[in-house]
Amino acid sequence: MSEEILINVSPVETRVALVENGVVQEFYIERSHGETYVGNIYKGKVVRVLPGMQAAFVEIGLERTGFIHAADMMPEPPEGEVRRTEVPDIRSLVREGQTLLVQVAKDPISTKGARLTTHLTLSSRYLVYMPNANHIGVSTRIEDEPERERLRQAVETAVAEQDIKGGFIVRTVAEGAEAESIVADIPFLLRLWEDLTHKLPGLGVPAELHRDMPLYLRALRDMARAPIDRVRVDSRLTFQQMLEFASKYAPQLIDLIDLYSGDRPLLELYGVEEEIHRALEPRVALKSSGYLIIEQTEAMTTVDVNTGAFVGHRNLEETIFKTNLEAASAIARQLRLRNLGGIIILDFIDMKDPEHQRQVLRTLEKALEKDHAKTRITGVSELGLVEMARKRTRESLEQMLCEPCPVCQGRGQVKSAETVCYEIFREILRMARTYDNEKFLVLASQVVVDRLLDEEAAYVADLEAFIRRTIEFRVEAVFHQEQYDIVLV
Repeated sequence: MSEEILINVSPVETRVALVENGVVQEFYIERSHGETYVGNIYKGKVVRVLPGMQAAFVEIGLERTGFIHAADMMPEPPEGEVRRTEVPDIRSLVREGQTLLVQVAKDPISTKGARLTTHLTLSSRYLVYMPNANHIGVSTRIEDEPERERLRQAVETAVAEQDIKGGFIVRTVAEGAEAESIVADIPFLLRLWEDLTHKLPGLGVPAELHRDMPLYLRALRDMARAPIDRVRVDSRLTFQQMLEFASKYAPQLIDLIDLYSGDRPLLELYGVEEEIHRALEPRVALKSSGYLIIEQTEAMTTVDVNTGAFVGHRNLEETIFKTNLEAASAIARQLRLRNLGGIIILDFIDMKDPEHQRQVLRTLEKALEKDHAKTRITGVSELGLVEMARKRTRESLEQMLCEPCPVCQGRGQVKSAETVCYEIFREILRMARTYDNEKFLVLASQVVVDRLLDEEAAYVADLEAFIRRTIEFRVEAVFHQEQYDIVLV
């Protein structure tokens, strides 16, 4: 399997694509005026405490106040121990006007402010430092128990020898790495935290204390691990910065970083631009001629699986099973590519055979193993639906690249010309009872005026006779289908 990281840098935005065997699996974008805040640490001020919600709003200097739940202020339990289910009253933890050191756990999304936590962390290539914790943990994505124990022992030994305060989590990228390389991250993290604590007293409120690395360095830190074959970047300045970062923190990556200087745009060369365009469409074609319909709403995302023109070779059940198997793999990829999070409802085609249901679920789970975001899947419900949840930490691809349609306001549909005509008739009747004018001038779009003068012409004549006034029509080229205006003349 071939895996590459492609990095496109311009003065206004940075875009990163993870490509596996020539197919785009993940896409990230960071713009100069809309960068992510996840990982940033702020000195904030509690502006409102909500006992009924067990939460508080914290002013951190962003456009919207951040939101923190009482559970995100409780101390982290040692690894292996279960967090206490009872959460203390939020009023016993914070009060209005209190200064609070918080970190962004989830970016602001839509009308929601950033989700905050007091569980501060600082990341390096192999480790996550938790200054307010006191335990050593290992990423749950490292499943080999002997390897988990080796990594834990390496960090525990270093912490004990240096009498270090605070806790650490060994990151997934540390799997298979030399113990010396892993513990070499500890002095960097301790030095960074010391610099931040010295800087803290001189800051006002609210203020930014720490900002995470830019996207291209985070990609190198978090994504450039086996089996990555190459990291290609199209900016010479960024290339030099990445080499400096790699030489300091990950020397084994230096040979993987490649400066792309071809005439054709890097992401276009790999078909990323076309793939991103398709990822904004609700319909996803499957090789079998089946297709998915993906609809994203505020509350949840729904995925509907359809057979399309695929008829199979044996019977209907085989057709359904084959389509669902292909759809399961396609859904896992689309979730990563579109970065869909929250509650997700998968409507597979109904399968009668329980074994077919199990195989489709296993295929979905297997395809999601590479997903960096935490996912949870239920079984097939009585209605044939599969419910799943995917952790959401940033906006989806659609939310990052699109905005609601100014015509339909995000509904996805517009009123028919017929409906708009009848609205105009009702408004004319209402105005005729209120005003004593000679005639009405209706300004509307071409399609609406055409209908008024054609299919609705007889009713217009009856309406003129009823209100005893003339009605005239004029096309406004800039009006959309739902837009109209009625002028008293």
